[in-house]
Amino acid sequence: MRSSCPAVLHVRSRETPFPARWGLRLIGTWLLLALIVPAAVSWCQDPGSPGNAGPDTSRSGPVAGAPSVNNEAADGEVADSEPPGGVASDDETARAESAGNDGHSEPTFLIRNDATIFGILMVFLGLVFWTCNIPSPFWQTFYKIVPMLLLCYFLPSLLTLFRIVDPEASQLYFVASRFLLPASLVLLTISVDLREILKLGPKALIMFLTGTVGVIVGGPFAVWLVGMIRPELVGGEGPEAVWRGLSTVAGSWIGGGANQIAMKETFGPSDSLFTVMIAVDVLVAEFWMMFLLLGVGKARQIDRLLKADASSVERLQNKMEAFSLQTARIPATVDLMVLLAVAFGATGLCHLIADLLAPWIHVQAPFLSKFSLDSEFFWLIVLATTVGVLLSFTKARKLEGVGASRVGTAFIFILVATIGLKMDIWAIFEHAGLFAVGLVWMAFHVALMFLVAYFIRAPYFFLAVGSKANIGGAASAPVVAAAFHPSLAPVGVLLAVLGYALGTYGAWLCASLMQAMAPS
Repeated sequence: MRSSCPAVLHVRSRETPFPARWGLRLIGTWLLLALIVPAAVSWCQDPGSPGNAGPDTSRSGPVAGAPSVNNEAADGEVADSEPPGGVASDDETARAESAGNDGHSEPTFLIRNDATIFGILMVFLGLVFWTCNIPSPFWQTFYKIVPMLLLCYFLPSLLTLFRIVDPEASQLYFVASRFLLPASLVLLTISVDLREILKLGPKALIMFLTGTVGVIVGGPFAVWLVGMIRPELVGGEGPEAVWRGLSTVAGSWIGGGANQIAMKETFGPSDSLFTVMIAVDVLVAEFWMMFLLLGVGKARQIDRLLKADASSVERLQNKMEAFSLQTARIPATVDLMVLLAVAFGATGLCHLIADLLAPWIHVQAPFLSKFSLDSEFFWLIVLATTVGVLLSFTKARKLEGVGASRVGTAFIFILVATIGLKMDIWAIFEHAGLFAVGLVWMAFHVALMFLVAYFIRAPYFFLAVGSKANIGGAASAPVVAAAFHPSLAPVGVLLAVLGYALGTYGAWLCASLMQAMAPS
């Protein structure tokens, strides 16, 4: 029976380490101890706190008070902002003043130590990977229904749902996005065959640009359609005008965090509205990603429906697999140390250059800001990808034989877990109306993607990666591409980088159209 787990997991031993029934008991016991018991203890310690009275209305999104977080949180990215330990945001100050005035304190969280939180996230990932490789009918059926990657997002979100962990106080996402993400991009692209990627043809680029157009046109369409039914949902005046908040979603869905913040500064939505839009951004994007991942296991059937020819994708995959097998060997300690030296050495170099280049562009060429070229994170992603591609033309590409792509994939999954930590499921119920706008918007994007894919006969791989290169960016696109096969991750990376360059301009156009469609 074929595994529904990523291809990187397909190599397995013939025997399960211990019986599956013990795995079930282990998972059930651990979830009880890590989720239910701590939540009950927290409630008993402070039964009158807002966090124990149902949804916490003082927190309107997954990252309230942290406007630097965006969908790359869906898709794994932190916009340029104050580093850990920086100045508190306006929302945090306002909440502190509000707490002092009304006599209520913020919800108490049981675990605040990042080392403990990181340990819990790693246990979650370990359990998911282990159960995904158990060759029992139950687990194979389970992971055909529930995508493994989706579970890696969902389980950490339970820590936030039960108020066990405060995602605003944790710096794990910052570390994962600033250190592990660029290192993973280097490792995933170090063995890339750029000539073979170029042979994929224009369909990959067409599907990416289709995704961009779907976001630009889908936004005003959603505002118009919802406005016809419930005009109050997309109305508002001044900083509370909904179209201003939706402009930040457009920036995130076309480009990334830097583009999202650029839209916030350009159109000036209120901080409270922006916080809600973060929730819309993250959760709607993850909802679509769930269906994309479900489609990975049905890619051949979808390709037949689209009458698509996926031979170019399969040719690239086969060539990368052959290279991996040709260079594969049991890694020695020196191999692993060299691999990590290349990954994090390149990451450090990229940080150094980005920290010098972005401020210089901001001062000397401010007109380039509309293309996000004054964003340190933008340059970090671009430089890490560039370094990886350049190394692929050297002997460094043989590091694939000692597990470069496997280590890079592990880094990506750690990032995925920290993203899941920032998902607040309660936000869906607290702002259902705005989520309806986001879902209509996403539905337009998806419909356009399938329509164009059918007419140009593009394979599902191009559809999925082209969509997530827009909606998810550099953190999600390689994850979706790697779900097809780890060797395909660089395709997602290269398309996502293009999204950063188009993000601000496309989002500005989308915002202008939404303003025209908004009820007066």
